[in-house]
Amino acid sequence: MALCLKQVFNKDKTFRPRKKFEPGTQRFELHKKAQASLKSGLDLKAVVQLPPGENINDWIAVHLVDFFNRINLIYGTMSEFCTEKSCPIMSGGLKYEYRWQDDYRYKRPTKLSAPQYMCMLMDWIETLINNEDIFPTRIGVPFPKNFQQVCTKILTRLFRVFVHVYIHHFDSIISMGAEAHVNTCYKHFYYFISEFSLVDQRELEPLK
Repeated sequence: MALCLKQVFNKDKTFRPRKKFEPGTQRFELHKKAQASLKSGLDLKAVVQLPPGENINDWIAVHLVDFFNRINLIYGTMSEFCTEKSCPIMSGGLKYEYRWQDDYRYKRPTKLSAPQYMCMLMDWIETLINNEDIFPTRIGVPFPKNFQQVCTKILTRLFRVFVHVYIHHFDSIISMGAEAHVNTCYKHFYYFISEFSLVDQRELEPLK
């Protein structure tokens, strides 16, 4: 945990190297297509829609990895403001508290500080997206039957990063001049999870 927290507080680095797609693969091409649509200035609601003829699981996988990279970067840039002292509980205001459970080290919902929670979350997601049994990269290897359930859990927890950052650290975002970037990333994320009903509406309440 000490190493993990040290990474969190290093403002000059994100948590870990960006997860990338292998050139020449279908997912790499989908990623390029999605990025081109974003840069073209198209409406974000239209950008997230599944392109004709594409596999929905591939589309979800591409976006999930991209959101992981971007949200990881967002939190990494303002992690100096999110400390054990300022955020002793991972929360979204006074009404919402998020506890950590991963069925390995923490088998029961456990109260953690926000930095600890974020660290556990990013490590947990990285382990999942690098697991070939869950996110297969080889041609012809199918996604597992519970793939979308796994993605729902990941995206739900990533949404909690937005909740914490917006409610507890928005002043810091503004002071860094990152408001527009964070807002665009959040809108993209929100439209995507809404398009495919990937996060329970109750989880979205804190930012409504």
